[in-house]
Amino acid sequence: MLHRCGWEGDAPDYVAYHDTEWGVPEHDARALWEKLILDGFQAGLSWITILRKRDAFRAAFADFDPAIVAEWGEEDVQRLLANPGIIRHRGKIEATISNARAYLEVNETVGFDKFLWNYVDGSPLQTNFASRDQVPPKTKLSEQVSKDLRAKGFKFVGPTIVYAFMEATGLVNDHITPCFRHAECAAMAGPS
Repeated sequence: MLHRCGWEGDAPDYVAYHDTEWGVPEHDARALWEKLILDGFQAGLSWITILRKRDAFRAAFADFDPAIVAEWGEEDVQRLLANPGIIRHRGKIEATISNARAYLEVNETVGFDKFLWNYVDGSPLQTNFASRDQVPPKTKLSEQVSKDLRAKGFKFVGPTIVYAFMEATGLVNDHITPCFRHAECAAMAGPS
């Protein structure tokens, strides 16, 4: 039996997410934006709730195409508020639309992926926590990234949301050391 981090429980979709996606270094700018938006929607909820609605989110938000979402207005907000497949929170929906605009600006000037990966010098931070209770909910780095994202116009990007995003996208490898994915994700970082 494989040792895992423990937060994934025994739900097959959650286990699959842990085993194949969480902590894998993501360099695609659009995919990074999608994950940041979904982590923002998670605020106050569990990740499994968002994970199980991810396909509905993708359908509702034009497959997270920021160029399309950036053009949306109040009519689209109302349409999304009526969509039972997603989290119907006006603030988070409006933030997604404004975040699309902020994303386009950052992506055009420096590249959203480069903007984020520069915080870790292009290589995932490797942690060596032996148990989940050692993993912090936020770090000085996530506080800085959060501050910088907000300065660029992003919303729902507090330090805790940003740290969860950094873990999910492999900017930091927070699989605990006994977890079989710790070494696998560390190997994806390349030679040190």
